[in-house]
Amino acid sequence: MSVSPRALLLVGSAKKPRSTSESLGSYLMARMAENGYETESVSVHRSHRTPQSLEFLLDAVDGCDLLVLAFPLYIDSLPALLIRTLEVIAAHRTRADNHRRQRLVAIVNNGFPEAAQNEIALRICRRFATEAGFHWSGGLALGGGEAINGRPLTEAGKMARNIVSALDLTAAALAAGEPIPDRAIRLMARPIIWSRIYTWLGTRGWRRRAAKHGVESRLHDRPYQS
Repeated sequence: MSVSPRALLLVGSAKKPRSTSESLGSYLMARMAENGYETESVSVHRSHRTPQSLEFLLDAVDGCDLLVLAFPLYIDSLPALLIRTLEVIAAHRTRADNHRRQRLVAIVNNGFPEAAQNEIALRICRRFATEAGFHWSGGLALGGGEAINGRPLTEAGKMARNIVSALDLTAAALAAGEPIPDRAIRLMARPIIWSRIYTWLGTRGWRRRAAKHGVESRLHDRPYQS
């Protein structure tokens, strides 16, 4: 009797009730299920609440064929608790007798327009794969992830069309035992919002917040300039 391959999503965002990381990962899991995979999703933050919940996470990692990390960028790196989780997984795998071929992919998003901001985080994930005995199958980088704001991608409209296409291509490739294709990487990296619009919106929001606190006239102050 054949056993269906298993895909495990680790969501590295602490945002509630939903996050962009969860939206991206959940969409990919749905596509993997359509390709014959059993899927499971685990929140990194919930997994550290008790020793039992952490043991559950480690068991889920041991039992998966494909591990997907989905997380937001924190200061050019991974969220601290996700880093801790990967350290625990790596230490566990040095003790466990697991000779199965397991693959790892990562999906990272940030609030800036440029997907290139995520490059260092993806390198960290690739290094983790090497150190922990996973086969690295590639990473996807998304800029402007806050525009999704935790909505299901099917409800995000035209802004998500490239994201959806990228994840569809990714799911098909992973189901066929292949790495994330270059076309999927390029599609995911296409800007959701152009830099000029991002800057204009950010400036407007900054001025509104300053006006709310009565300090709009002091935005150009330099109190530490000698």
